[in-house]
Amino acid sequence: MTVHELSRTDARRIAVRAQLLDAVRPTGLLDVVRGLTLLQIDPTAAVAPNADLVAWSRLGSPYEQGRLSTALEQRALLELQAMIRPAEDLALYRAEMAEWPERGTPSSWREYHRTWVAANDACRRDILDRLGAEGPLPSRALPDTCAQPWKSSGWSNNRNVTKLLELMVQRGEVAVAGRSGGGDRLWDLAGRVYPDLPPVPVEEALRIRDERRLRALGIARARGPECQVEPADVGEAGEPAVVAGVRGKWRVDPAQLGLPFEGRAALLSPFDRLVHDRRRTTELFEYEYQLEMYKPAAKRRWGYFALPVLYGDRLVGKLDATADRKAGVLRVGAVHEDVPFTATMTAEIGREIEDLARWLELELARPE
Repeated sequence: MTVHELSRTDARRIAVRAQLLDAVRPTGLLDVVRGLTLLQIDPTAAVAPNADLVAWSRLGSPYEQGRLSTALEQRALLELQAMIRPAEDLALYRAEMAEWPERGTPSSWREYHRTWVAANDACRRDILDRLGAEGPLPSRALPDTCAQPWKSSGWSNNRNVTKLLELMVQRGEVAVAGRSGGGDRLWDLAGRVYPDLPPVPVEEALRIRDERRLRALGIARARGPECQVEPADVGEAGEPAVVAGVRGKWRVDPAQLGLPFEGRAALLSPFDRLVHDRRRTTELFEYEYQLEMYKPAAKRRWGYFALPVLYGDRLVGKLDATADRKAGVLRVGAVHEDVPFTATMTAEIGREIEDLARWLELELARPE
């Protein structure tokens, strides 16, 4: 098979277009989620919740934040392992759920997950009984009868019910049925939430997921480190490629090759899939970025929740902005320029900032 020889510009344009960030905007939320395959859920809302911010980056201010909740309530979209996916995609995960322990988790954790769930089988059955009788329920309403506590060096230590529920999602037993007014997950039996779709056999499903992931990314590594939930690599999907000036082998979506490109300005969430794989971002876009919300304020270069700034096929800066909802303003601390902005760039990026404030229904407060 021919190995496609791409320049960095070619690769960037393929990636931007595949992520629905070129000048041709998608027409609606379902088109966005189906095109991207997922929206990542993250509780940080310094500007807006991640899933909504990603949708706005593609659709602009006509996108209404309530549409996401409506699509979830109507089961057009589903929440699965902190990702929002099209409901029809569940068929690509059902067979894998049935053969749990899960594949996506690093192998060092799989045996611990298996033995820990087995040790707490009585608690698992208690949860299923309670949900069957009373669900949907928040995790705090479910009994913690775990015989063996969950051990972790992180935030999940001793969060027995929460961890057990997350593993029961991987087993296909329970599902997130919605969110409370405060954003807490509401749990129910999977059979009440998921569509009744026949499972696609595991190997076929993994192949299809690789193909869909490549269509959403445009260009990706064939192999990468094990990742929970959503891999960054794509296996044998697509066709082989090399990128000038970048070491290693790539896979490219052949449907993206040779297409015309017209870019635009866009403000991205730090969790946006265009920049989510930091190594790929550095290699293809030659762009340095870190999410600095966990750093002391004095050590931040770009801001607590700086938004990467896309212009055409280049990542050109960072926007330090915070939504101060109590004051009713979108506070812009700085627009950091990685490259000098031309007058045209400044105007177009400025209009995106204004559109962000309009979408959030906040007044725009620029730095003096």
